[in-house]
Amino acid sequence: MKGLLWLGIVLAAVVGILMPLGYLYVSSKLPPLGSEFELERQLKHSIEGERLSARAGQSAPNDRSHVYVRPELAHWPADLVSLYLVNQGCPHYLGAPREEGLSWGWRLVVAAATGTSLAGDGRCERAFGMRIAHALGISGTLELTVAAHKLHRLLRRDQLIAYDLSALYFDRGLVGIDDASSLLFARPPGKLTFAELAELTLVLPPYFLFDDLRICRNPVALRQSRDSVIADAGSAALFPEKLLRAAPQQALACTR
Repeated sequence: MKGLLWLGIVLAAVVGILMPLGYLYVSSKLPPLGSEFELERQLKHSIEGERLSARAGQSAPNDRSHVYVRPELAHWPADLVSLYLVNQGCPHYLGAPREEGLSWGWRLVVAAATGTSLAGDGRCERAFGMRIAHALGISGTLELTVAAHKLHRLLRRDQLIAYDLSALYFDRGLVGIDDASSLLFARPPGKLTFAELAELTLVLPPYFLFDDLRICRNPVALRQSRDSVIADAGSAALFPEKLLRAAPQQALACTR
């Protein structure tokens, strides 16, 4: 019994030394993430370069701005944000307590080591952080995990969603939910109806149906998916019943 106790103490000491060293080593290989300015600068360089590169080979004029602006969650309709959070499985994410400290870091490490998902809203914080990290060109489970931890410390909960929505890649030169909305609906998200916002949500995780919506592939299945988004929103009790009943009656934008 005493031997097992000593073994546990030794293992704990080894983990306590190796984990911080491993974190520092992986962190040293990542792009600078010490401030929001550094994050914004890197995304601005990457996204603006992507947009300009795609437009260089286009003969038709493109009136969408190529400029990447620091994202604010208030820029998008609250209904779009709520629909997105429902699809992520954390409808009350913005009102829930934020995870902090060693317990958060330990849960990230365990999830990365075991390939499992985090329970609760921490799953969404991790997913948003890892998608932002991926937009920065970071790859590899450990690298993405460390980057997600750094971004979690750097950004508020609403900022994690905002940067995620602004940096999602859809196609060459199309980055961010505003680009997707402009191409699919010829309008920004703020000008869309609730039914159209539910349709737009299908381009986001976990659906990833941008290509299907662009060419209106299998509109019956697309409408079923849109109506599923609306039904899930109803289950989360976040929207008026009248709105939820009317939206499924609307035709898909891609079929008009």
